[in-house]
Amino acid sequence: MPYLQLEVIRNYPYATKKLLAKRIGETYSRIMKSDQNRITVSIRELGEGSIWRCGDGEPMPAAIMMCDIRKGRDANIRTELCKALIDMCNEVLGLENRQLNIEFTQHDGNEMYHQRLGNFSAEWTAEEGSI
Repeated sequence: MPYLQLEVIRNYPYATKKLLAKRIGETYSRIMKSDQNRITVSIRELGEGSIWRCGDGEPMPAAIMMCDIRKGRDANIRTELCKALIDMCNEVLGLENRQLNIEFTQHDGNEMYHQRLGNFSAEWTAEEGSI
């Protein structure tokens, strides 16, 4: 954990997705004070007409990022992360202003097993980012 899932309506080159994944991992690690080895990013290209944001008028093309994270960060830290991720996705993928929403699901550490690390995640603490 975390697992950051971005769903978009366009297709992007491999190199663009790899660059975005790297930048997302670095940004998440810095802002959320987390070990980068825990971060997984997926970029799902669902195709034109696959994601819509509803409102008073006609639905508009949308994008969404779902963030499964460990509990512990306050809303101000998550807001900082959202703003950074939105700016980054708009820049790298050319998303339109107001196209991307971000949602969080927060978990206890023992709900995510990392084969690479050989165990469940510990509960998040502010000291983790200083290691």
